[in-house]
Amino acid sequence: MNFYAIIISLKDWLLNHGLSLSYVNLISSLIVLTCIIIISLLSNYITKTILLAVIKKFVKKTKNTWDDILFEKKVFHKISQLVPILIVYYSIEIAFMDYEWAILLVKKLTVLYLIVLIVRIIFSFLSAVNDIYNQNVGSKKGTSIKSYIQVVKIFVFIIATIFALSYLLNKEVGYFITGLGAMTAILMLVFKDSIMGLVSGIQLSTNDMVRIGDWISMEDRNADGTVIEVSLNTVKVRNFDNTISTIPTYALVSESFSNWRGMEESGGRRIKRSVKIDMTSVKFCDKELLDRLSKIHLLKDYIKEKRAEIDAFNKAHDFDTSVLANGRRLTNLGSFRIYMTEYLKANENISKDMTLIVRQLEPTQNGLPMEIYTFSALKAWVDYERVQADIFDHIFAVLPEFDLRVYQAPSGDDFRRRLD
Repeated sequence: MNFYAIIISLKDWLLNHGLSLSYVNLISSLIVLTCIIIISLLSNYITKTILLAVIKKFVKKTKNTWDDILFEKKVFHKISQLVPILIVYYSIEIAFMDYEWAILLVKKLTVLYLIVLIVRIIFSFLSAVNDIYNQNVGSKKGTSIKSYIQVVKIFVFIIATIFALSYLLNKEVGYFITGLGAMTAILMLVFKDSIMGLVSGIQLSTNDMVRIGDWISMEDRNADGTVIEVSLNTVKVRNFDNTISTIPTYALVSESFSNWRGMEESGGRRIKRSVKIDMTSVKFCDKELLDRLSKIHLLKDYIKEKRAEIDAFNKAHDFDTSVLANGRRLTNLGSFRIYMTEYLKANENISKDMTLIVRQLEPTQNGLPMEIYTFSALKAWVDYERVQADIFDHIFAVLPEFDLRVYQAPSGDDFRRRLD
């Protein structure tokens, strides 16, 4: 009431100085509007410099991290902007008491800005919630709620748009909600990827198919690396060459991919590789070869035990051992297989609790594959490759001790040396 009395006194003073009523109304409105702007700017300065400084000091002193995240996401900064806009909204009638159209226009613009500001506050708060979750829960479980946060943001945006249109067009909110029902087909088309992403995200989360930090391989999408983000529409994978592959979320449900989490959580990483033996080098072990093999530490007990067992068996059945086909004999390939089994068992980098097999595969025109099937206790990529390489380095180096050869297709140099 006092403000109105002051304005009336101002108008009377201007009229007494010979100004027309239209000029008096305009000048008084501009003066009051200037005062409102100054007060709004002053309130904005106070809230941003003083109030936020106090909040910042309080946040830094607390042991909790969630309030730090709220401050970093500028939630309090955006809330502070409510003060000047509310001052404008509730005082604008004083400035334009003689201009109803101006009051209506400024109020509509103010309300629209207020809706936008509230949406920004909610968005910042939701982003803070996502970061708080990632810091406290997501980092431990490897889960993400970003897709759900994005769905809530879309819902908030739609609701805000409906309220803004309702206020601007002076229509009931129910009018626009009914219109949304009629536009379902269009909305389904516009938000197709988001809807598919939401459904896929729920499936991924419910079935625990993908977590942040998982190593996944998806050849069709050129992805082979670590999952760094799971959002509403996309899953980002940092490949081992540091490129980023972006995969649609629904593709992880509709298409096949490999998740190596099971390997990382298990006791070892599988080694499954074979070396091809030249079949012409496979033979029975003679006395000289057995004497040489019996000096190998890992085979010493095996050779001693088998020689005694075979000699007793052949004598019991009165076999003529001068014929190689008679009786039982050790082969260089079988001895090598036993040696590699003992070598892997003694290797400290091989998991002792998981499957360990050294086996023959079906012979081919390229030789006889001797496969190593075991699990490395070291699962990191570089360490795993080192363990695997060390094993096969040893195999290639030790094969001549068993009079065995690796099969290798002849090259031009082989033919040239043969001709020479």
